[in-house]
Amino acid sequence: MADRTEHEIDGAELLDARGLACPLPVLKAKKAMRKVAPNHLLKVLSTDPGSVADFQAFCDVTGHTLESHGESDGVFSFVIRAKS
Repeated sequence: MADRTEHEIDGAELLDARGLACPLPVLKAKKAMRKVAPNHLLKVLSTDPGSVADFQAFCDVTGHTLESHGESDGVFSFVIRAKS
């Protein structure tokens, strides 16, 4: 998974889940993914350190693709591609 800059993922839907604890970031992402067209992107921001494992498991279970993830100043970002 290559890191991508903000600029490279223009057009992605954005879900701001900062300040929410497990399991809320993943639950909100699950709901948001229902509105994302196949093969389009959702970017999620979270401050929950457990969200790294949670989003990897979420993608494994749902069939979506975790395109990239990273952390900067305590904010974790995830770019998820909706399954086709």
